Amino acid sequence: MIALDFKKESGLITTVIQDARTQQVLMVAYMNAESFERTLATGETWFWSRSRQTLWHKGETSGNIQKVQSIAVDCDADTLLISVLPAGPACHTGHTSCFYRAYARKE
Repeated sequence: MIALDFKKESGLITTVIQDARTQQVLMVAYMNAESFERTLATGETWFWSRSRQTLWHKGETSGNIQKVQSIAVDCDADTLLISVLPAGPACHTGHTSCFYRAYARKE
């Protein structure tokens, strides 16, 4: 078992969520030890809301839950990559991914 490093960012670990079918990055969120344990226990993603300072279950209000397919840990054990089967859009705006806007550099 890999020991995750929740200490670097105030007890939080960066978590990248990716669609298991398309490999598209859906969102980036944060987990603390409790949300990680709930994710493992339920097979659905749970996160720590930095703005609300509370746990949240993805899809709790929208129904757009994310079924965990696999979890990978980076080399420093401070970032997770979670592959999911999403039940709907990941973004609160209704977009499939939170990364729906292209950045245009000013010339």
